[in-house]
Amino acid sequence: MAKYTGPRTKISRKFGEPIFGPDKYFERKNYPPGQHGANKKRRKQSEYGLQLKEKQKAKYTYGMLERQFRNTFDKASRSKGITGEVLLQLLESRLDNVVFRLGIAPTRAAARQLVSHRHITVNDEIVNIPSFHLRAGDIIGVREKSKSMEVITDSVAGRNNKSSWLEWDGEKMAGKFLNRPEREEIPENIKEQLIVELYSK
Repeated sequence: MAKYTGPRTKISRKFGEPIFGPDKYFERKNYPPGQHGANKKRRKQSEYGLQLKEKQKAKYTYGMLERQFRNTFDKASRSKGITGEVLLQLLESRLDNVVFRLGIAPTRAAARQLVSHRHITVNDEIVNIPSFHLRAGDIIGVREKSKSMEVITDSVAGRNNKSSWLEWDGEKMAGKFLNRPEREEIPENIKEQLIVELYSK
């Protein structure tokens, strides 16, 4: 299963925000990477450059590679509604993202690993596909044998991910996917229209 395994802080510095979650190294060096760092005078980016940067930011944020991201965009463009918003809704309804949003895992990368290692269930069935798309009413839970895992208990204990489109039951350690979120419910700082413009060329 392909995924990005390179330096994360360097990518966050490139976009000017900690897209992979809290990062103490980013806080220390929150300027662009490279020999000249913060002192380099950067030329004004072209329209294409801005569009490409936004697409790359979305890909890294949700932990996807190009082909998978493009397929998701194609699916969004065939769906009813505003393509950019539908794209973000599809990204948010991925199983790995929802596990992260519920607070079962501290990051999307950790959520992806929990899903891949068969610790997560959907409607009481083990699902090990991080890109699995959830539907309204689906119940996402932690497998009984995995409920005592330190990474899960620590994450749940400190959870502050309260998304209006998700419902959490602390006793059962399970959440319900109520519906796809509206654009204003998605906190990610992504200009989805730029991604649409890039792929529409």
